[in-house]
Amino acid sequence: SIESLIIAIVFVVIVGLGPFAGMLALALHSIAALGKLYSEVIEGIDPGPIEAVRATGANWLQVVRYAVIPQIIPPFTAFTIYRWDINVRSATVIGLVGGGGIGFLLIELIRVNNMRGVSAVFIAIAVIVIALDYVSAKVRERLV
Repeated sequence: SIESLIIAIVFVVIVGLGPFAGMLALALHSIAALGKLYSEVIEGIDPGPIEAVRATGANWLQVVRYAVIPQIIPPFTAFTIYRWDINVRSATVIGLVGGGGIGFLLIELIRVNNMRGVSAVFIAIAVIVIALDYVSAKVRERLV
């Protein structure tokens, strides 16, 4: 597993400084991590409901709809929200290496010794993380 920060540095070298490099790094890292997690969920589904739906004479699409999807939606949702949370937090760090975004703004404000701006960015990051935690808790509560 390669950290998203390393991937961001590689993309900064390939496409240059800016948010595009950071977005590519986060996307690549998330696709790889979610692909692994999703495949493990699918491999670990309970065969009982599948056999029960097949026993009713259901076709392949109905088996997927009524036996597979209900088993995978809760963990898929939980993993997706988890990655979203990781990406929001990682975006700040990736910006510090030239990946753009709020981390880049933070490092620029530190560089010019604008401590009021740095404080404002830290407050913005904290508000974003708190709001994200609240929204993800509500979504999990509703779907999982």
